[in-house]
Amino acid sequence: MDAIEAARAVVAAQHPEARAAFLGGSAVTGRRTATSDLDIVVLLRGAPAPYRTSLQYADWPVEMFVQTETTWQAYVERELRKRRSPLLWMCADGLLLFDTDGLGARLAAQARQLTAAGPPPVPAEEIEDRRYAITDLLDDLAGSHDHSELLFIATELVRRTGELALAVGGSWDGGGKWLARRLETTAPGLSARLHHGLREVLGGTVEPLVAVVDEVLGQAGGRLWVGYERAGTP
Repeated sequence: MDAIEAARAVVAAQHPEARAAFLGGSAVTGRRTATSDLDIVVLLRGAPAPYRTSLQYADWPVEMFVQTETTWQAYVERELRKRRSPLLWMCADGLLLFDTDGLGARLAAQARQLTAAGPPPVPAEEIEDRRYAITDLLDDLAGSHDHSELLFIATELVRRTGELALAVGGSWDGGGKWLARRLETTAPGLSARLHHGLREVLGGTVEPLVAVVDEVLGQAGGRLWVGYERAGTP
């Protein structure tokens, strides 16, 4: 089975009463790989939604995200506050497999409108938290001579610096491969420079990575250590 045929078949097998379904992810794009799975959003009228499950169908690995209209809205609202909503993007960019009553078309239109509008602004306090954490890692990088420590310090710096660049650029956040993909458009060339810096650290030279991290920090106000303060939770 091809991806679309398999997606329709697995939804029919698991939830023949579904109102609508979307096929998202890499399986229907040019980014498909040999390990791509089928990311499927299924809309039901009620229970057993909401839930998610991973399964195998016709040689395809499948991740199924099962929602009702109400829970879809609640999940998207919660994910929007985090500026990272896989559910929203699967419906905005995904293929509408079927739509029995117009719900799929309505949610697709809403998803496209929300993704085009962009994420909410990043609170200043969150930017400060990110600056502080990255400054702390830079100090660790400068002071460590242990190869194992340097590996994990540097990889954490790369991840956090990429996330800060997305926040400063007003972009949707992303993890794993989606962090790289978001950076492609928000900060072209940054991933390559971070990659180079990481390789240099593993070869014993920290300066290239420090330079690119400081450049991104500079867009957010620079390093932050002295004067940083947060109230604790009683």
